Amino acid sequence: MELAYYSDYAVRLVNTEEPARNKDSLTSVDAVRELFGANQQAARRATDSDVTRFRSVRGRLRGVFEAADGGDETLAVDLLNSLLLEFPVSPQISGHDYRDDDGRPLWHMHLADHPSNATAGFAAIAAMGLAFHLTEYGVDRLGLCEAAPCRNAYLDTSTNRSRRYCSDRCATRANVAAYRARKRLESERSASTGRTAEKAQQASAVGDS
Repeated sequence: MELAYYSDYAVRLVNTEEPARNKDSLTSVDAVRELFGANQQAARRATDSDVTRFRSVRGRLRGVFEAADGGDETLAVDLLNSLLLEFPVSPQISGHDYRDDDGRPLWHMHLADHPSNATAGFAAIAAMGLAFHLTEYGVDRLGLCEAAPCRNAYLDTSTNRSRRYCSDRCATRANVAAYRARKRLESERSASTGRTAEKAQQASAVGDS
């Protein structure tokens, strides 16, 4: 499994909550288990107690994205470092599941966690994955969706660092809203220009009389 994959753990957890919409999908142990995706062995460790613990880690991870989105590079790194210290992992070379044409293992880096509970395991992988993404691509590659009131987290992997939205849906919604705002402004300006011209004509007519 590539290390870059692990950064998605952080995004998935952060986006279980939409503060501006007062929505939170992390309300049960089943919701916690869904976050592990294909890693069902780790998911089975989750208990009801992990719901509260996951929410706590989620808030700290969102803090990293908020700091990065706000341009506070040092704070983003400090917050992430605190998670790395609290939830350590052991990088290991692995060859499971991946074979070349001759049947030999395709060696790759794997993050082995040694958790006391499901939250510790998930947090360790999420924090390390996010750290790899940050150091490889830069703090400005961690963003929050600009399509209000969304504010979902995303990882910018575009070639020109141009990503501003968490999804195509939000990008379309923002573009439509911007288009309507421009049309409304143009209409208001046109109406204002028309009223000004009408007043000028009236004043001219009064002056000629």
